Amino acid sequence: MLKIYSWNVNGIRAVIKKGAWDSFLEQTNPDIICLQEIKAKQEQINLAENNYFDHFYSAEKAGYSGVAILTKTKPLKIIDGLPEDIIKSFELIEDNFGNPNQEGRVMAAEYQNFWLVNVYTPNAKDDLSRLELRYKHWDPAFLAYLLRLEKTKPVIACGDLNVAHTPDDLANPKPNIGKKGFTDQERAGFQAFIEAGFIDTFRLFYQGNGYYTWWSHFAHARERNVGWRIDYFIASDTLRQNILDAAIHPAIVGSDHCPISLTVNL
Repeated sequence: MLKIYSWNVNGIRAVIKKGAWDSFLEQTNPDIICLQEIKAKQEQINLAENNYFDHFYSAEKAGYSGVAILTKTKPLKIIDGLPEDIIKSFELIEDNFGNPNQEGRVMAAEYQNFWLVNVYTPNAKDDLSRLELRYKHWDPAFLAYLLRLEKTKPVIACGDLNVAHTPDDLANPKPNIGKKGFTDQERAGFQAFIEAGFIDTFRLFYQGNGYYTWWSHFAHARERNVGWRIDYFIASDTLRQNILDAAIHPAIVGSDHCPISLTVNL
């Protein structure tokens, strides 16, 4: 049995400084931890403790984006970034904000029985200036990558996907229709994962609204649970019988996101 956690930490050094990192490890003791928005390079911080192997894929820009994995079982292989042929096929190139392929956004770890993919999906931005990148390039490229990996082993993908899939995935859907994270295009991008055969694992166990993973810093949103579910574990349908539990952990603080977890028999 494996306990896998995913957490957008919004700056791992800040989480450590608050004392939230040690508290998180003590409370959860995961077998594998996937982190997003680490905002640090591997040489700046030591997370390889408590019997974890760690691997960072940081953005080239300092203090920005980046993903990391900590795992008690060293993977057979780790692949940073999307393959060059997929990047070219989907014309995933630089925009006004930078090159998404240099922002430390995707990491795939191969284990004996499955692939684990850690992703920090680009934000569409308040003015939707990165929406075209999302729906024309990033989302289809990422799906193509998952499907390629799935040809060799079942896939579990986790991270901050920066979209609320359905109205149940945010506290106030109506006023947010068409805004970043809840546009038709972003929602269709997530729906494409489902139509390709991937499972939104949390929905195997919990239905309805009130389950969120991110809250604004304004108006006591977290205390009032006025949030969004934008962090996910999705998995190949062939793993359906192996999924024992999926959970959201809002009581764990330290970031504007809370951790999510998946318990699997693999």
